[in-house]
Amino acid sequence: MRTLSVDLDERSYPIHIGSGLLSDQERITSCLDNRRAVLITDDTVATHYLQPLAKNWGIPSADQLVLPAGETNKNLATLSSIFDFLLEKKCDRKTILIALGGGVVGDMVGFAAACYQRGIEFIQVPTTLLAQVDSSVGGKTGINHPAGKNMIGAFHQPKAVFIDTDTLTTLPPREISAGLAEVIKYGLISDAELLAWLEDNLERLQGLEADALAHAIERSCATKAAVVSSDETEQGRRAILNLGHTFGHAVETATGYQSWLHGEAVGLGMRMALNLSATVHALPADQIKRVNNLLDRAGLPARLPPASSPDELLKLIYADKKTDAGTLTFITLDTIGNAVINRDITDEQVLQVIRQFL
Repeated sequence: MRTLSVDLDERSYPIHIGSGLLSDQERITSCLDNRRAVLITDDTVATHYLQPLAKNWGIPSADQLVLPAGETNKNLATLSSIFDFLLEKKCDRKTILIALGGGVVGDMVGFAAACYQRGIEFIQVPTTLLAQVDSSVGGKTGINHPAGKNMIGAFHQPKAVFIDTDTLTTLPPREISAGLAEVIKYGLISDAELLAWLEDNLERLQGLEADALAHAIERSCATKAAVVSSDETEQGRRAILNLGHTFGHAVETATGYQSWLHGEAVGLGMRMALNLSATVHALPADQIKRVNNLLDRAGLPARLPPASSPDELLKLIYADKKTDAGTLTFITLDTIGNAVINRDITDEQVLQVIRQFL
Protein backbone atom coordinates (compact mmCIF):
# COMPACT_ATOMS: atom_id res chain seq x y z
CA MET A 1 0.00 0.00 0.00
CA ARG A 2 1.08 3.55 -0.76
CA THR A 3 -0.07 6.56 1.26
CA LEU A 4 0.00 10.22 0.28
CA SER A 5 -1.17 13.25 2.21
CA VAL A 6 -3.19 16.29 1.25
CA ASP A 7 -1.70 18.93 3.54
CA LEU A 8 -4.35 21.43 4.64
CA ASP A 9 -3.51 22.03 8.29
CA GLU A 10 -6.42 20.78 10.43
CA ARG A 11 -8.21 19.52 7.28
CA SER A 12 -5.29 17.36 6.12
CA TYR A 13 -6.09 13.75 5.21
CA PRO A 14 -4.46 10.60 3.81
CA ILE A 15 -4.90 8.98 0.41
CA HIS A 16 -4.35 5.22 0.67
CA ILE A 17 -3.67 3.35 -2.59
CA GLY A 18 -3.32 -0.40 -2.98
CA SER A 19 -4.57 -3.73 -4.26
CA GLY A 20 -7.01 -5.44 -1.88
CA LEU A 21 -7.22 -2.33 0.28
CA LEU A 22 -10.96 -2.64 0.90
CA SER A 23 -10.37 -6.00 2.57
CA ASP A 24 -8.23 -4.26 5.21
CA GLN A 25 -10.99 -4.20 7.81
CA GLU A 26 -8.87 -2.73 10.57
CA ARG A 27 -7.67 0.24 8.51
CA ILE A 28 -11.17 1.19 7.36
CA THR A 29 -12.93 0.70 10.70
CA SER A 30 -10.23 2.55 12.61
CA CYS A 31 -10.96 5.58 10.42
CA LEU A 32 -14.56 5.48 11.65
CA ASP A 33 -13.47 6.05 15.28
CA ASN A 34 -16.23 3.73 16.57
CA ARG A 35 -18.81 6.19 15.25
CA ARG A 36 -21.94 5.47 13.27
CA ALA A 37 -21.36 5.24 9.52
CA VAL A 38 -23.83 5.46 6.65
CA LEU A 39 -22.69 3.73 3.46
CA ILE A 40 -23.99 5.35 0.26
CA THR A 41 -23.47 3.88 -3.20
CA ASP A 42 -25.34 3.47 -6.50
CA ASP A 43 -27.22 0.52 -7.93
CA THR A 44 -24.38 -0.42 -10.29
CA VAL A 45 -21.62 -0.49 -7.69
CA ALA A 46 -23.94 -2.11 -5.14
CA THR A 47 -24.15 -5.32 -7.15
CA HIS A 48 -20.38 -5.78 -6.87
CA TYR A 49 -19.42 -4.44 -3.46
CA LEU A 50 -22.22 -3.32 -1.15
CA GLN A 51 -22.97 -6.47 0.84
CA PRO A 52 -19.43 -7.81 1.37
CA LEU A 53 -18.01 -4.40 2.27
CA ALA A 54 -20.91 -3.48 4.57
CA LYS A 55 -20.45 -6.78 6.39
CA ASN A 56 -16.68 -6.34 6.58
CA TRP A 57 -17.02 -2.78 7.91
CA GLY A 58 -19.88 -3.58 10.30
CA ILE A 59 -22.52 -1.36 8.68
CA PRO A 60 -26.08 -2.67 9.11
CA SER A 61 -28.58 -2.68 6.25
CA ALA A 62 -30.53 0.11 7.96
CA ASP A 63 -27.53 2.40 7.39
CA GLN A 64 -27.09 1.62 3.69
CA LEU A 65 -28.49 3.79 0.90
CA VAL A 66 -28.45 2.86 -2.80
CA LEU A 67 -28.89 5.68 -5.31
CA PRO A 68 -29.75 5.45 -9.02
CA ALA A 69 -26.54 5.37 -11.08
CA GLY A 70 -25.50 7.85 -13.74
CA GLU A 71 -24.68 11.50 -14.36
CA THR A 72 -28.34 12.28 -15.13
CA ASN A 73 -29.12 11.55 -11.47
CA LYS A 74 -26.53 13.97 -10.10
CA ASN A 75 -29.20 16.52 -9.27
CA LEU A 76 -31.26 18.18 -6.55
CA ALA A 77 -33.81 15.36 -6.43
CA THR A 78 -31.17 12.72 -5.66
CA LEU A 79 -29.44 15.01 -3.18
CA SER A 80 -32.76 15.53 -1.43
CA SER A 81 -33.23 11.76 -1.18
CA ILE A 82 -29.91 11.56 0.72
CA PHE A 83 -31.10 14.21 3.17
CA ASP A 84 -34.44 12.40 3.55
CA PHE A 85 -32.61 9.19 4.42
CA LEU A 86 -30.29 10.83 6.94
CA LEU A 87 -33.20 12.56 8.67
CA GLU A 88 -35.37 9.46 8.66
CA LYS A 89 -32.55 7.46 10.25
CA LYS A 90 -31.94 10.22 12.81
CA CYS A 91 -28.30 10.68 11.85
CA ASP A 92 -26.49 13.29 13.93
CA ARG A 93 -23.40 15.47 13.58
CA LYS A 94 -21.11 12.59 14.61
CA THR A 95 -22.30 10.36 11.77
CA ILE A 96 -19.73 9.66 9.06
CA LEU A 97 -20.84 9.16 5.44
CA ILE A 98 -18.98 6.71 3.19
CA ALA A 99 -19.13 7.45 -0.55
CA LEU A 100 -18.65 4.14 -2.37
CA GLY A 101 -18.63 4.61 -6.14
CA GLY A 102 -17.51 6.82 -8.97
CA GLY A 103 -17.36 10.57 -9.27
CA VAL A 104 -21.13 11.06 -9.27
CA VAL A 105 -21.56 9.30 -5.92
CA GLY A 106 -18.47 10.96 -4.44
CA ASP A 107 -19.56 14.45 -5.48
CA MET A 108 -23.13 14.07 -4.20
CA VAL A 109 -22.27 12.36 -0.92
CA GLY A 110 -19.55 14.93 -0.28
CA PHE A 111 -22.01 17.77 -0.92
CA ALA A 112 -24.60 16.14 1.35
CA ALA A 113 -21.92 15.87 4.06
CA ALA A 114 -21.02 19.53 3.58
CA CYS A 115 -24.64 20.60 4.10
CA TYR A 116 -26.18 18.13 6.57
CA GLN A 117 -26.46 19.79 9.98
CA ARG A 118 -23.99 22.39 8.64
CA GLY A 119 -21.29 19.84 7.95
CA ILE A 120 -20.39 16.27 8.87
CA GLU A 121 -17.42 14.08 7.94
CA PHE A 122 -17.26 11.72 4.99
CA ILE A 123 -14.86 9.18 3.51
CA GLN A 124 -14.20 8.70 -0.20
CA VAL A 125 -14.00 5.13 -1.53
CA PRO A 126 -13.71 5.68 -5.31
CA THR A 127 -14.32 2.69 -7.59
CA THR A 128 -13.65 4.19 -11.04
CA LEU A 129 -10.29 5.26 -12.45
CA LEU A 130 -11.50 8.81 -12.98
CA ALA A 131 -12.69 9.12 -9.39
CA GLN A 132 -9.48 7.54 -8.07
CA VAL A 133 -7.14 9.94 -9.87
CA ASP A 134 -9.25 13.08 -9.70
CA SER A 135 -12.70 13.66 -8.21
CA SER A 136 -12.18 11.85 -4.88
CA VAL A 137 -9.25 14.15 -4.00
CA GLY A 138 -9.45 17.89 -3.37
CA GLY A 139 -12.80 18.49 -1.71
CA LYS A 140 -14.84 19.69 -4.68
CA THR A 141 -18.39 18.43 -4.14
CA GLY A 142 -21.64 19.25 -5.88
CA ILE A 143 -24.43 18.47 -8.29
CA ASN A 144 -25.33 19.42 -11.84
CA HIS A 145 -27.97 21.87 -13.02
CA PRO A 146 -29.58 21.82 -16.48
CA ALA A 147 -27.81 25.13 -17.13
CA GLY A 148 -24.34 23.94 -16.15
CA LYS A 149 -22.08 21.20 -14.81
CA ASN A 150 -21.37 21.19 -11.04
CA MET A 151 -22.96 24.60 -10.64
CA ILE A 152 -24.29 23.87 -7.14
CA GLY A 153 -21.75 22.67 -4.60
CA ALA A 154 -19.21 23.35 -1.88
CA PHE A 155 -15.59 22.75 -0.94
CA HIS A 156 -15.63 20.01 1.70
CA GLN A 157 -12.56 17.85 2.24
CA PRO A 158 -12.94 14.13 3.05
CA LYS A 159 -11.65 12.53 6.23
CA ALA A 160 -9.70 9.99 4.12
CA VAL A 161 -9.55 8.47 0.63
CA PHE A 162 -9.27 4.70 0.15
CA ILE A 163 -8.29 3.67 -3.41
CA ASP A 164 -8.42 -0.05 -4.11
CA THR A 165 -7.10 -0.74 -7.61
CA ASP A 166 -8.92 -4.11 -7.64
CA THR A 167 -12.24 -2.30 -8.09
CA LEU A 168 -11.16 -1.32 -11.60
CA THR A 169 -11.43 -4.94 -12.79
CA THR A 170 -15.23 -4.64 -12.91
CA LEU A 171 -15.19 -1.55 -15.14
CA PRO A 172 -15.96 -1.61 -18.87
CA PRO A 173 -13.16 -0.38 -21.19
CA ARG A 174 -15.04 2.85 -21.85
CA GLU A 175 -14.81 3.80 -18.16
CA ILE A 176 -11.07 3.08 -18.15
CA SER A 177 -10.64 5.34 -21.18
CA ALA A 178 -12.56 8.11 -19.42
CA GLY A 179 -10.25 7.84 -16.42
CA LEU A 180 -7.14 7.89 -18.59
CA ALA A 181 -8.15 11.34 -19.81
CA GLU A 182 -7.57 12.76 -16.33
CA VAL A 183 -4.25 10.91 -15.95
CA ILE A 184 -3.08 12.36 -19.27
CA LYS A 185 -4.17 15.79 -18.03
CA TYR A 186 -1.73 15.63 -15.12
CA GLY A 187 1.11 14.92 -17.52
CA LEU A 188 0.13 17.86 -19.69
CA ILE A 189 -0.23 20.46 -16.94
CA SER A 190 2.87 19.78 -14.84
CA ASP A 191 4.47 16.35 -15.28
CA ALA A 192 6.06 15.79 -18.68
CA GLU A 193 7.79 12.66 -17.32
CA LEU A 194 4.39 11.12 -16.53
CA LEU A 195 3.22 11.83 -20.08
CA ALA A 196 6.29 10.05 -21.48
CA TRP A 197 5.66 7.14 -19.10
CA LEU A 198 2.05 6.95 -20.31
CA GLU A 199 3.20 6.76 -23.92
CA ASP A 200 5.32 3.72 -23.00
CA ASN A 201 2.84 2.04 -20.63
CA LEU A 202 -0.66 2.87 -21.85
CA GLU A 203 -1.43 -0.71 -22.85
CA ARG A 204 -0.43 -1.91 -19.37
CA LEU A 205 -2.98 0.47 -17.88
CA GLN A 206 -5.64 -0.64 -20.34
CA GLY A 207 -4.79 -4.22 -19.38
CA LEU A 208 -5.33 -3.30 -15.72
CA GLU A 209 -1.85 -4.33 -14.55
CA ALA A 210 -1.84 -3.62 -10.83
CA ASP A 211 1.62 -2.08 -10.54
CA ALA A 212 1.07 0.20 -13.54
CA LEU A 213 -2.29 1.33 -12.21
CA ALA A 214 -0.85 2.03 -8.76
CA HIS A 215 1.96 4.09 -10.28
CA ALA A 216 -0.37 6.17 -12.49
CA ILE A 217 -2.85 6.73 -9.66
CA GLU A 218 -0.16 7.67 -7.15
CA ARG A 219 1.53 10.07 -9.57
CA SER A 220 -1.80 11.70 -10.45
CA CYS A 221 -2.92 12.02 -6.83
CA ALA A 222 0.49 13.42 -5.83
CA THR A 223 0.16 16.18 -8.44
CA LYS A 224 -3.38 17.03 -7.40
CA ALA A 225 -2.54 16.92 -3.68
CA ALA A 226 0.32 19.38 -4.19
CA VAL A 227 -1.86 21.79 -6.17
CA VAL A 228 -4.78 21.57 -3.74
CA SER A 229 -2.49 22.05 -0.74
CA SER A 230 -1.27 25.32 -2.23
CA ASP A 231 -4.71 26.61 -3.32
CA GLU A 232 -7.60 24.79 -1.67
CA THR A 233 -10.50 26.89 -2.98
CA GLU A 234 -9.17 27.68 -6.46
CA GLN A 235 -8.20 31.30 -6.00
CA GLY A 236 -5.23 30.89 -8.33
CA ARG A 237 -3.04 27.95 -9.31
CA ARG A 238 -5.63 25.22 -8.71
CA ALA A 239 -7.34 26.38 -11.89
CA ILE A 240 -4.70 24.52 -13.95
CA LEU A 241 -6.50 21.28 -12.98
CA ASN A 242 -9.30 22.45 -15.31
CA LEU A 243 -7.38 21.82 -18.54
CA GLY A 244 -9.98 20.65 -21.06
CA HIS A 245 -12.83 21.12 -18.60
CA THR A 246 -14.21 24.43 -19.90
CA PHE A 247 -14.85 22.94 -23.33
CA GLY A 248 -15.73 19.55 -21.82
CA HIS A 249 -18.33 20.83 -19.39
CA ALA A 250 -20.07 22.68 -22.22
CA VAL A 251 -20.31 19.41 -24.18
CA GLU A 252 -21.72 17.56 -21.16
CA THR A 253 -24.33 20.25 -20.54
CA ALA A 254 -25.29 20.49 -24.21
CA THR A 255 -25.90 16.72 -24.33
CA GLY A 256 -27.96 16.73 -21.13
CA TYR A 257 -25.38 14.65 -19.20
CA GLN A 258 -26.70 11.58 -21.02
CA SER A 259 -24.43 10.43 -23.82
CA TRP A 260 -20.88 11.45 -22.84
CA LEU A 261 -18.85 10.36 -19.84
CA HIS A 262 -17.07 13.19 -18.03
CA GLY A 263 -13.64 11.86 -18.99
CA GLU A 264 -14.64 11.60 -22.63
CA ALA A 265 -15.73 15.24 -22.66
CA VAL A 266 -12.48 16.26 -20.92
CA GLY A 267 -10.47 14.26 -23.47
CA LEU A 268 -12.06 16.17 -26.33
CA GLY A 269 -11.75 19.39 -24.33
CA MET A 270 -8.00 18.86 -24.02
CA ARG A 271 -7.69 18.45 -27.79
CA MET A 272 -9.55 21.73 -28.18
CA ALA A 273 -7.38 23.42 -25.55
CA LEU A 274 -4.28 22.28 -27.45
CA ASN A 275 -5.57 23.94 -30.63
CA LEU A 276 -6.30 27.09 -28.66
CA SER A 277 -2.76 26.89 -27.25
CA ALA A 278 -1.38 26.82 -30.78
CA THR A 279 -3.10 30.14 -31.41
CA VAL A 280 -2.22 31.95 -28.19
CA HIS A 281 1.19 30.39 -27.37
CA ALA A 282 2.34 28.96 -30.70
CA LEU A 283 2.36 25.49 -29.12
CA PRO A 284 4.36 23.42 -31.63
CA ALA A 285 2.43 21.19 -34.01
CA ASP A 286 4.59 18.17 -33.15
CA GLN A 287 3.59 18.44 -29.48
CA ILE A 288 -0.09 18.62 -30.41
CA LYS A 289 0.29 15.59 -32.68
CA ARG A 290 2.05 13.69 -29.90
CA VAL A 291 -0.78 14.32 -27.42
CA ASN A 292 -3.50 13.59 -29.96
CA ASN A 293 -1.87 10.25 -30.73
CA LEU A 294 -1.94 9.36 -27.03
CA LEU A 295 -5.59 10.44 -26.72
CA ASP A 296 -6.40 8.33 -29.80
CA ARG A 297 -4.71 5.29 -28.24
CA ALA A 298 -6.71 5.88 -25.05
CA GLY A 299 -9.91 5.67 -27.10
CA LEU A 300 -11.07 9.23 -26.43
CA PRO A 301 -13.32 11.25 -28.78
CA ALA A 302 -11.85 13.52 -31.43
CA ARG A 303 -15.00 15.29 -32.65
CA LEU A 304 -17.90 17.20 -31.12
CA PRO A 305 -21.33 15.53 -30.98
CA PRO A 306 -23.34 15.71 -34.21
CA ALA A 307 -25.37 18.88 -34.72
CA SER A 308 -23.33 20.83 -32.15
CA SER A 309 -23.92 24.58 -32.36
CA PRO A 310 -20.85 26.82 -31.96
CA ASP A 311 -22.97 29.69 -30.65
CA GLU A 312 -24.75 27.45 -28.13
CA LEU A 313 -21.47 25.98 -26.89
CA LEU A 314 -20.02 29.47 -26.50
CA LYS A 315 -23.06 30.48 -24.46
CA LEU A 316 -22.57 27.45 -22.19
CA ILE A 317 -18.87 28.26 -21.82
CA TYR A 318 -19.82 31.74 -20.59
CA ALA A 319 -22.05 30.10 -17.97
CA ASP A 320 -19.10 28.08 -16.63
CA LYS A 321 -17.96 28.63 -13.03
CA LYS A 322 -14.53 29.76 -14.21
CA THR A 323 -15.90 32.83 -15.99
CA ASP A 324 -14.91 35.91 -13.98
CA ALA A 325 -16.97 39.11 -14.37
CA GLY A 326 -17.83 38.14 -17.92
CA THR A 327 -14.22 37.26 -18.80
CA LEU A 328 -13.54 33.76 -20.09
CA THR A 329 -10.86 31.70 -18.36
CA PHE A 330 -9.11 28.88 -20.22
CA ILE A 331 -6.19 26.68 -19.25
CA THR A 332 -3.70 26.50 -22.10
CA LEU A 333 -0.19 25.09 -22.56
CA ASP A 334 2.91 26.93 -23.66
CA THR A 335 4.65 23.55 -23.74
CA ILE A 336 3.91 20.02 -22.57
CA GLY A 337 4.19 20.00 -18.79
CA ASN A 338 3.48 23.70 -18.24
CA ALA A 339 -0.07 25.01 -17.97
CA VAL A 340 -1.05 28.68 -18.18
CA ILE A 341 -4.15 30.36 -16.74
CA ASN A 342 -5.34 32.45 -19.67
CA ARG A 343 -7.92 35.24 -19.41
CA ASP A 344 -7.16 36.93 -22.72
CA ILE A 345 -9.15 34.63 -25.01
CA THR A 346 -11.61 36.24 -27.43
CA ASP A 347 -14.98 34.88 -28.48
CA GLU A 348 -13.74 34.49 -32.04
CA GLN A 349 -10.76 32.41 -30.92
CA VAL A 350 -13.12 30.10 -29.02
CA LEU A 351 -15.53 29.84 -31.95
CA GLN A 352 -12.64 29.11 -34.31
CA VAL A 353 -11.59 26.15 -32.16
CA ILE A 354 -15.16 24.85 -31.88
CA ARG A 355 -15.57 24.97 -35.68
CA GLN A 356 -12.39 22.93 -36.10
CA PHE A 357 -13.96 20.06 -34.12
CA LEU A 358 -17.42 19.98 -35.71
